[in-house]
Amino acid sequence: MTYDSPPDLLALHGVRVLGGPTAAAIAERFGLAATDVREHLLDAQARGWVTRHEFFGDTWSLTGAGRIENERRLAGELDEAGARTAVEGVHAAFLPLNERHGRACTDWQLRTLAGARVANDHTDSAWDDRVLSELEAVDGQAQPLGAALADVLPRFGGHLPRHTTALARARAGGPEWIDAPDRASCELVWIQFHEDLLATLGIPRGSDG
Repeated sequence: MTYDSPPDLLALHGVRVLGGPTAAAIAERFGLAATDVREHLLDAQARGWVTRHEFFGDTWSLTGAGRIENERRLAGELDEAGARTAVEGVHAAFLPLNERHGRACTDWQLRTLAGARVANDHTDSAWDDRVLSELEAVDGQAQPLGAALADVLPRFGGHLPRHTTALARARAGGPEWIDAPDRASCELVWIQFHEDLLATLGIPRGSDG
């Protein structure tokens, strides 16, 4: 039986995973109506769980209380869906991929020239091709993990397909799709996927290797 996360939880969780999003961004990520997401966020604001920032285009952030409430509900969801073992297993398999992904993203930003690390100006096509190939290899190994998560908690289903899409755009000549912060780039989507795993399992960031 498929478990569907409640829309109010998705709205609250989207604030954490997407990092200062608009209601529209959360709605797009989870396939919800933006007006409904905004109503849920206003309810959460009234409870002290989120803060609204109009000067950043009506964006939202979690408060400390909201973070606690989010993790409390995610823990309950894990047990209700019977998904804890599956998510813990995916997290363990994800960690070595995360190390490789981090190294590859660093290599995208810095390349080795005459024994020194310099800013990558993307004029060395062989260097960039090697980095892209490594990210594609990591992506290929990560996709089954994302599918396994989506089988037990469908809200995970949207992360890694966006990673594949960003990689394809980078391979087609858009280097900004690897690490640009203003779009669903490979690095940003990967960070969001990792944050989702951490939040779901109640693991503090930086403590899982």
